[in-house]
Amino acid sequence: MKLYLHWDMEGVSGLLTREQVWFWEEGVRPEIAEEGCRLLMADVNSATAAALQAGADRVIVCDTHHGGGNILIPEMLADPRVTYHGRSRAIRDGKSRWMPDLDESVDGLMLMGHHAKAGTDGAFLPHTWSLDWADFAINGQSIGEIGIEACFAGYWDVPLILVQGDEAGCREAKTQFPGVITAAVKRADSHDLCSGLDAESARRLTAQKVAEAIAQARSGRPAPYKPSLPMRVSARLSSTAAGEAAAAKPGARRMDEVTVEWVVERQCDVVKGIANAGPD
Repeated sequence: MKLYLHWDMEGVSGLLTREQVWFWEEGVRPEIAEEGCRLLMADVNSATAAALQAGADRVIVCDTHHGGGNILIPEMLADPRVTYHGRSRAIRDGKSRWMPDLDESVDGLMLMGHHAKAGTDGAFLPHTWSLDWADFAINGQSIGEIGIEACFAGYWDVPLILVQGDEAGCREAKTQFPGVITAAVKRADSHDLCSGLDAESARRLTAQKVAEAIAQARSGRPAPYKPSLPMRVSARLSSTAAGEAAAAKPGARRMDEVTVEWVVERQCDVVKGIANAGPD
């Protein structure tokens, strides 16, 4: 079994404050930013080891938070069965590729350290792709990054089998993907602060859920997310200026001052029209 572990950071075990996660913001203390990255690295190592122990033959780890660059690969679990991508994009066949090495050879997608979509009440740092995006929809269904990434994987018939993150993000995953395994390791106290299991307990829970997701996928491969084509994709922006910028993207059609829509023939192009992602 070959798995793709796509790592964000908001839902990582033991990571409880905005400062630990959005470390690029003005005034963030360097030692707090480093603490957040260390928690991410510990989570990655723990979940990767759990996947291997549960019988995965190959594991691909991709760091996607803020484009990547948050893990120190020489300090990660060294195993020939594990491939690391320290950035969310890589060059393949001379072209830039988002979620590198995700293809039809992958048996399951695990979205790790993830979060709820923009506008979600009772969520820790909810957003969808960009803080400029107030909402995102495929064929009229509002989705977040969990749905976007599951859609992208579905192009290669790769199913979503696990989501780890805060309670709101896990609820969102279960609502859109009934039967998906989730590991809720924290809950929001406010937009910028959360509480939950201590890091070690959260990692143990995640490891259990990784094994459960692998066992469930082996017993019957879940269906991948396959929206009807062509897909009508829309984004509602947070300001008129952001709406104007989005409307200037190739193929975009302006619906109103803050909403743009475009139509795509391939589901791997789910965000290519607005965010320059997907196979080029």
